[in-house]
Amino acid sequence: MNFKELVKVNRTCRRYDNSKKVSMKQLEELVDLVRYTPCGANRQSLRFVLINDKEINEKIYDNIAWAGYLKDWDGPVKEERPTGYIVFVSDSQYGKPMLEDVGIASQTISLGARFEGMAVCIFKAYKEEPIKEILELGDKYNIHLVMAIGYPVEEAVIDNIKVGEDIKYYRDKNGVHHVPKIVTEDTIIKKNL
Repeated sequence: MNFKELVKVNRTCRRYDNSKKVSMKQLEELVDLVRYTPCGANRQSLRFVLINDKEINEKIYDNIAWAGYLKDWDGPVKEERPTGYIVFVSDSQYGKPMLEDVGIASQTISLGARFEGMAVCIFKAYKEEPIKEILELGDKYNIHLVMAIGYPVEEAVIDNIKVGEDIKYYRDKNGVHHVPKIVTEDTIIKKNL
């Protein structure tokens, strides 16, 4: 697939094939992509905790919120939970990464995972202290996001919308996940100034 096709299929995934385990080597290879990305002042202050242990996965799962717009859904059933997580942290000794650094790193990993047939869900809605305790991180580290990784079992499609239309994602009666995205011409406010 070309790059635009990769970006278009790189949808957030909330349902995975729990029988397909994400290996530690796969997680390491995804994080390796980040070292090639740009970051503010070349600080490289992001650090990562890689998890593919079933017991720890369950503990992480219990401390994240899965889908704000899907009010009647508590998250994936056991057979559809991710088999890997990457927790993005910073070491206070090296300073806080820029928000852009976290965004670039998470998008790079997300695209890398999708290219390899996996998919991710990026969480900012998580319970930081319990997760730090589960991972035995201590006060030295601060969590910036939690990323679930696995092999997708859900179908997601993009619905083109105009500015002002409803942006809330939803699932239809067939379980297809719909993601409204504003059309390009409505995102460009000026050209050739």
